[in-house]
Amino acid sequence: MELGPCSLKDENTTVINPHSWNSNANIFFIEQPVGVGFSYAEYGEYVGTTEEAARDISNFVAIFFEHFNQFQDRGFHLAGESYSGRYLPIYAAEIYDQNTRFLEVGLTPINLQSVMIGNGLTDFFTQIYSGYDFGCSVYPFLSIDQCVKLKQLIPRCKRWTQSSCIDTFDMVDCRFSSTYCNEELWAFVYDDLGWNPYDIRRKCEGDIEETLCYPEVSPKLTAYLNHPSTRQKLGVDPRFIGKNYTTCSADVGSQFVLTLDYARPTYHYVGALLERGVRVLTYVGNYDWLCNWVGVEAWTLALEWSGKDAFGREELREWEVDGKIAGFVRSFGGFTFATIDGAGHMAPYDKPKESLALVQRWLAKEEI
Repeated sequence: MELGPCSLKDENTTVINPHSWNSNANIFFIEQPVGVGFSYAEYGEYVGTTEEAARDISNFVAIFFEHFNQFQDRGFHLAGESYSGRYLPIYAAEIYDQNTRFLEVGLTPINLQSVMIGNGLTDFFTQIYSGYDFGCSVYPFLSIDQCVKLKQLIPRCKRWTQSSCIDTFDMVDCRFSSTYCNEELWAFVYDDLGWNPYDIRRKCEGDIEETLCYPEVSPKLTAYLNHPSTRQKLGVDPRFIGKNYTTCSADVGSQFVLTLDYARPTYHYVGALLERGVRVLTYVGNYDWLCNWVGVEAWTLALEWSGKDAFGREELREWEVDGKIAGFVRSFGGFTFATIDGAGHMAPYDKPKESLALVQRWLAKEEI
């Protein structure tokens, strides 16, 4: 749907994607955590936290590069979007720490270069409160009545989640506070008002759990991946006979919700990676609601690391593609925040050329 080498013409036919990210890189996609897509565990094992999943990912990456050792000297970059704002910093940290163990036993370390987070959820506590500024000031699509309600609710939610999720991680209180505040400050936009949470320029079409508000694409993808010939070409395990591919796994998601994985701090990993020379790019489509740019910018400015003050002093500047403004960017010391104008949550789908240009400049260490 976004950045792969092929796009769907219809549910039976693919066409070359001219803006695929593999135009200047080798890419492999990992269906994870275990249990999503066509991935599985031999004996039904599952994970319920990102930290647990990180061990699986670091082990997989190690095995991959040992078997395909022609790629060992290549720079390795982790990329993802949305909940990957939590996944990627922790996965990268596990890979980095694993490298130390590799050196001790004489194995070749992974050449980890950077992390690229698209429209990511990295700091739940900061980002959940950004909806007021985003929907009432920057893009005032919410009613005055709704904005007044949000304004009055935010201080109470901040106190509640601060005490139950941040100061002390109380599983019961954090669950109640985060669930209530998430619904009242965030989820009401699509649950009650019917907006597309991935792009506030449009209403959600179809059942969000089935179409992700993109009925023109999502059902075709599901049908294509469930076609017997597609499964055969992919080498899908026979145990999936009679089972359909689904865009999202409710079973896996429920395990992560039970542990309140989303409410646990992730930004500390970003700071630690930056201190160790691993670059971090966080980009965001400017029309996304779920992980809007106001909240993403806020956590990047608040991040504690040695370059915090210098990063904060950098003014947002325009970046261009083919002489046209593509968004705004702030960068210092290996840490970059960028917006992509005219894009929603799935930026490479909405703005493929601009997203590819951003990534190519990042990989080449060019100024964005």
